[in-house]
Amino acid sequence: MASVVEMFLDALSAEKGFSANALQAYESDITQFLDITHATPENINSEHISNFLQTLTRQAYAPKTVNRKLSAVRTFCKFLLEEQFLKQNPFSYISAPKTQKPLPHFFTKEQVDTLYQTAQNHNNPAFQRVATIIRLMFATGLRVSEALKLTLGDVNFKNRQIYIKGKGSKDRIVFFDEQTQSILQSYLSAVRPEFQAKNKPSVFFFPSLTATDGHLTRDAFFKALKKLALQCNIPINITSPHTLRHSFATNLINHDADLRSVQKMLGHENITTTEIYTHITQKRIIDSVFLKHPLQHLKEQEYHEN
Repeated sequence: MASVVEMFLDALSAEKGFSANALQAYESDITQFLDITHATPENINSEHISNFLQTLTRQAYAPKTVNRKLSAVRTFCKFLLEEQFLKQNPFSYISAPKTQKPLPHFFTKEQVDTLYQTAQNHNNPAFQRVATIIRLMFATGLRVSEALKLTLGDVNFKNRQIYIKGKGSKDRIVFFDEQTQSILQSYLSAVRPEFQAKNKPSVFFFPSLTATDGHLTRDAFFKALKKLALQCNIPINITSPHTLRHSFATNLINHDADLRSVQKMLGHENITTTEIYTHITQKRIIDSVFLKHPLQHLKEQEYHEN
């Protein structure tokens, strides 16, 4: 049994390039499945899958976690079929539990402006560096990892564009506005030198004198962002670096940007990932309906007559 699982993990590593953490998660989920069902790789059937699903449900696992575990077992069974350890697909009649995607939290433009100004007003280079990142992420929709790993060569001020090597080596180019350009250039001349070692120039746009990777870490940025949120009376539960990315997308959708363009700017491979940002406020929907309703003028006339 162990040898077949090891063969499967080796295949994931060699053919798909899975990380050590991902391989460990797959091994844990598959081992749990085999332990619960007492199945062997050669005799897995739909009843085993069904029993596993029922056990996870009784143990109150979240639907998202159940789906992840089932996905690991499904991938394992696909491998077993390809290697002819199994003759029939045990997942033929198994459906995963439905999960409801939570709507992402986002900042309003006013909240982002408040966070930025509060950070700038600290007169502290560390917070002014954070202020620049806040503005950059809200203006471009970069992931926090993408923003923090930016190098000087990635930013083209002449064309106001940034070259990004995103998730899964998916390259893209994002653009920024004139005001963001001014903020970035001001940061380079007045703030960045504070984090630059004199005898060892850094290639990073947001260098750090103490971080092992040479640039500001996600954890340090997150902590600073939470401090700013407290000072600005912004709820901590909605505050995270990724909230700035959500805010960028939501702001575009609320200003009638088409979904395909937003997908390209965010670097989403599938547009269904981008569709979550269509959670436009109820007030805006109502206003839009009344504004574009063909009987709107008649309704206004009747309202005034009454």
